[in-house]
Formats: sequence, C-alpha cells, structure tokens
Amino acid sequence: MSEIFLHDSEQQWTDLGEGVMRKILVFNDELMLMKVRFKKGAIGALHQHPHTQISYVSAGKFRYHINGVDSILTAGDSCIIDSQLIHGCECLEEGELIDSFTPYREDFVQST
Repeated sequence: MSEIFLHDSEQQWTDLGEGVMRKILVFNDELMLMKVRFKKGAIGALHQHPHTQISYVSAGKFRYHINGVDSILTAGDSCIIDSQLIHGCECLEEGELIDSFTPYREDFVQST
C-alpha cells in the first residue's frame, strides 16, 4: 500500500523499454493509479489481465484496440477495459496515459 499523499516529483519512472515508461502513483489492495509515457510509435502490446482498467489520455494521441474494436483517443478521452479483454495501444503522437486498475497490479509493485 502507498502513502495517503503522494508527491509526483518524488516518484521515479520505470523504463519499460521501447519508448514506454511507467510511474506507479497511489494504491491500496483495491485500486491503483499510475502514469504511462509513450514515445511516438511505441506499442502497448496486446495482452489481457484479470484487472478492470480505465485509461485517460492526458496528452498525445493513441490507437487503442480493445476486444476486436479500434478507436483513436486524444487528450481528454478515456476508455474502460473489463477483466480479461484482449487490449493494447499504439502511440501515434508522443503522450501520457493515466491508468487505474482494480484490484491493484501486484505484479507491477513486485517488479519495482
């Protein structure tokens, strides 16, 4: 579990390679918030997980693929990804996502 208050400037980015970086923000056992930065052309490979995910595009332009449906999302847009749906994205213009997961991504916490 994270602290109640989190200051963005004190958190470190994790370089995931190939133009993608992640910063875990606040979380508890039920919910997690994080930032993900993408360079233009970077790919969030197709995958699935048991968590429900909401993504908010805070900057940039992304092509999302969720459960066989594609959509272009730009700053201010969002999407919800239900548990076990196959999904991924491609960054069309350098940008940043704000992602939330329920329950929290224990695998992400263990890898930091």
